[in-house]
Amino acid sequence: MSTTAELLKGAAELFPDEVVTQAHVRHLDLPFGAGRFALVTLDNGLDHTKPTTFGPQSLANLNAAVDQVEQEALAGSIVGAGITGKPFIFAVGADLKGVELLKKHDEALAIGKGGHDVFKRLSTLTVPTFAYYNGAAMGGGVEVGLHCTYRTVSKAIPAFSLPEVFLGLVPGWGGCALLPNLIGADRAVSVIIENSLNQNRQLRGKQVFDLGIADALFEGADFLEQSLLWTANVLNGTTEVVRADVDRGEAWDAAVARGRAIADSKVHGAAPAAYRALEIIEAAKDGDLQKGFDAEDAALADLIMGGELRSGIYAFNLVQKRAKRPAGAPDKNLARPVTKVGVVGAGLMASQLALLFLRRLEVPVVLTDIDQERVDKGVGYVHAEIRKLLDKGRINRDKANRLTALVTGVLDKAEGFADADFIIEAVFEEMSVKQKVFAEVEAVAPAHAILATNTSSLSVSEMASKLEHPERVVGFHFFNPVAILPLLEIVRGERTDDASLATAFGVARKLKKTAVLTKDAPAFVVNRILTRFMGEIQNVIDEGTPVATAEKAIEPLGLPMSPLVLLELVGPAIGLHVSETLNRAFPERFTVSPNLRRVVEAGKRGFYVYDSGAPVLDPEVAALLVQGDSVLTEEQVRDRVLDAVAQEIGLMLEEGVVAEAQDIDLCLITGAGWPFHLGGVTPYLDREGVSERVNGKKFLAPGLASVPA
Repeated sequence: MSTTAELLKGAAELFPDEVVTQAHVRHLDLPFGAGRFALVTLDNGLDHTKPTTFGPQSLANLNAAVDQVEQEALAGSIVGAGITGKPFIFAVGADLKGVELLKKHDEALAIGKGGHDVFKRLSTLTVPTFAYYNGAAMGGGVEVGLHCTYRTVSKAIPAFSLPEVFLGLVPGWGGCALLPNLIGADRAVSVIIENSLNQNRQLRGKQVFDLGIADALFEGADFLEQSLLWTANVLNGTTEVVRADVDRGEAWDAAVARGRAIADSKVHGAAPAAYRALEIIEAAKDGDLQKGFDAEDAALADLIMGGELRSGIYAFNLVQKRAKRPAGAPDKNLARPVTKVGVVGAGLMASQLALLFLRRLEVPVVLTDIDQERVDKGVGYVHAEIRKLLDKGRINRDKANRLTALVTGVLDKAEGFADADFIIEAVFEEMSVKQKVFAEVEAVAPAHAILATNTSSLSVSEMASKLEHPERVVGFHFFNPVAILPLLEIVRGERTDDASLATAFGVARKLKKTAVLTKDAPAFVVNRILTRFMGEIQNVIDEGTPVATAEKAIEPLGLPMSPLVLLELVGPAIGLHVSETLNRAFPERFTVSPNLRRVVEAGKRGFYVYDSGAPVLDPEVAALLVQGDSVLTEEQVRDRVLDAVAQEIGLMLEEGVVAEAQDIDLCLITGAGWPFHLGGVTPYLDREGVSERVNGKKFLAPGLASVPA
């Protein structure tokens, strides 16, 4: 039987590049004569931009610190022990870079067991233990505190979570077993399942306290000092910690059932992590913690060796790392400053863009449109949104006044754009309209101004072709809703120069968007893939497959919404327009659905009605559909759709639409909300054998989103 030290030593040899966290032990005399106290501080020696993590050597360091504290407790030289973090960071859990390197089930099992063996020692010391959540705490960072006797939390914490299910894991160092036994199964399901599957929603300090995870809440400025005062009062009996009883009856079972319903609605059984976590929560009802820890070890090892986790880590790395260094972006030193922004159009999309530029850049923003009523409506929208931010306390009165003063609207483009550095159009998606707008803007804008288009599918090169200076035109394609979806497709036209492109990327950074460089190809990335995807769904419906079968076929992917609900969100008319654009470019692969055309011509906003609360096929739409007699099964539909997507991605990579398959996945995750457990889509296509069936090869190298060979 390996000791914890031997387990961790073996794991550390597999991970030589670990950023090691130290566990510094210092001693202090608590106030009110409460006695001598050992405080362990977790610190990797780097600032808060490099959060503290637990790799195998880091766990070994904590284990050694606990050895010391244990001896002191047995000797009677301390009355208690606490654990806290470096400034702004408590700890953010397991080091995922190390998890990626694991090749065998027993190696994965050792990581789970090693973490448990170290953490649970905090609950078996002969003195009370305290966790002081002073800063960001996630995953194993939260769990190490759950093993302590008491916990305090800072009001200033911006991020506290158990995000494992989001990535394709379970909270595997005590979270699934301890949390429901501390705060009840229903609240634990909210933290472990619901928050994770809602785009990894974070808790703030007060929420952590209100949920009962922490026993006391203190201001950030003197958090540790107040925590130690509270600790002294707990130890000398002045303060009594009272926790609510946990309901181990029907409420526990109802909570697990609620968790399953949430998982079903989000991943439709397509990813195992949420269900494994719920099994452990369900079994934790009897309070047998060791049985729960053993189940966590087994689940952790199984999931670490599974494709969903590897896809999840791959997706996490795309969003956290690749997004910050866009492939193909020019030298950022070429970027020109942007001190004023012009927006052509004042409709809803244009107004959303104006608000975003205003909030992020805090420079003058001017809107134009064809009549004063439209201009006033656009400016009014921005002013109203600023008022909402003020009312919610998101900005103060001074900032609200400043932002309100910075946004204006004019009819005359010469008046509005004569000193603008960046001008973006968001007018009707018609080439002749956009060319006319750009000609008018070029005539009045300064020579250095970037001319950006928010087109979703039209050629940027063609749009710029009649201008004197086409080199300053760039595609700048946002996704709706602008404030929520992070993706920004930056499109390089045939004659776009490096300075214009660098300026566009510089603006994207300030807008806090995930910018991906794309070639000027029809519909760029997301809309091209989604249109091929949707087109195949519409084809099988047109050919005779029932709507319900076609929709249900895609459920195992765990996408954020079904294809026809997505079409409703986009708008059938826009969907039809994009399919027509792509049909002209690639008639052999992109069809224009006669049924979709009928729906649009009938003025229908979607395929469903929601009178009962759930989507039901609109009888009026059903009456419009003309179908053939070829009926496919769900599996046949799914194969056909996935084959089409794999073929299209293969062709896009051959054409050089983006630098690599990773950029396709980054676009689908940040622009279409495709789930982490698919890794976007190419890891899933590789894992399911679709890539090789269609293209004769996988999209990704072994180990990139899979277990290393």
